[in-house]
Amino acid sequence: MSNGRVAKRYATALFQVANEQGILEQVENELNTVKSVFEGNKELASVLNHPKVTRVTKKALIKESFKDVSAPVLNVLLILVDRDRQAVIPEVAEFFIEEANNARGIADAKVYTVRALTEDEKSTLSQAFAKKFGKTSLRIQNIVDPKVLGGVKLRVGNRIYDGSVSSKLARVERELLNKR
Repeated sequence: MSNGRVAKRYATALFQVANEQGILEQVENELNTVKSVFEGNKELASVLNHPKVTRVTKKALIKESFKDVSAPVLNVLLILVDRDRQAVIPEVAEFFIEEANNARGIADAKVYTVRALTEDEKSTLSQAFAKKFGKTSLRIQNIVDPKVLGGVKLRVGNRIYDGSVSSKLARVERELLNKR
């Protein structure tokens, strides 16, 4: 089975437990922390994936590193180590967050602009585009990109709405070159 499918199964199981226990937001925050630890600390992943490090040592490392997380999160991490699937831990976090967002009617959006957006602008964008994605709101991550030149480029999952000046100029250039 592919790592993505494995990660999705664990994320779904953890989501169900967290939802039943009413700790969805807490688990989401903890998994964000776990994911950032794994992404920011390649040595941890290296040790956990090393074949000469015993499972007992790996589990002790997980318990020590994540001693403040809730029991469901810690149990999933330990089960993944038991089954030699620790490489999918960051993916489990991503799938869990995606599932939690779907349950709340929220989508994560990356918005590329030439300058930082104010909270009012983020709120307006969220309201304007949420309906296009069938969501109640968008959680906006603003990325300042001088290449945009002006306007906005919004990405949610695989869908991109590009209203940037740079893309409009590129379109005009293509049209002019095609008319030759």
